[in-house]
Amino acid sequence: MPNKANIESKILDAAYKLFLEKGYRHTTMDDISQLLGMSKKTLYKYFPGKFELLAASFEVTKTKLTAKLEAIVENRYISFPLKLKSTLTVMASLLGPINPELFEDLREHAPEIWEGLEQYINESAYTRFKQLLDQGIKEGLVNPSVNVSLVVMLYAAAVKSLMDPKFIGQFPETLQKGMKVPPADIYDQAITIIYNGILTEEARNEFANA
Repeated sequence: MPNKANIESKILDAAYKLFLEKGYRHTTMDDISQLLGMSKKTLYKYFPGKFELLAASFEVTKTKLTAKLEAIVENRYISFPLKLKSTLTVMASLLGPINPELFEDLREHAPEIWEGLEQYINESAYTRFKQLLDQGIKEGLVNPSVNVSLVVMLYAAAVKSLMDPKFIGQFPETLQKGMKVPPADIYDQAITIIYNGILTEEARNEFANA
């Protein structure tokens, strides 16, 4: 007989799948129960509503992401450029499936979760991205004249701003049309620009070939 943790995990997987596909506003508890083949009464025994499902889904996602990033950063057997490339791949894998409409829903209808995501990005940038930069400088693969604090803030600002529909909506329509690409591609290009600006020529070549 499945235990409570397994059932909750199955529910969260189903809910997150629907949030990614349909956004938060357009996903209902009926949708989630139907996908699970579970009655709404049973679903409510585990989660009181879809807001709690959304919050728990993002907590699971952040926990998984943290574990993957820490494993990369702490691995002594991976070269610095490969660590950069690997962190880029992991972050892109998180953002890739997300419907841009979900970011808009978070901003407008679940501000607590949106703020938690912003805080997570800031903390992750400081604790892990800064650690990577310090390693790169120590190994002579990051330009030593680079202001690490500035680069960390640029990184966090780029990730947060490019996820924020309101930020993108401030620009002319012609520019907005150029952003009609998957979030993972936006992140990949933006962060690659930052990397190329701070790496030495040797490290840039390694990063490009990693």
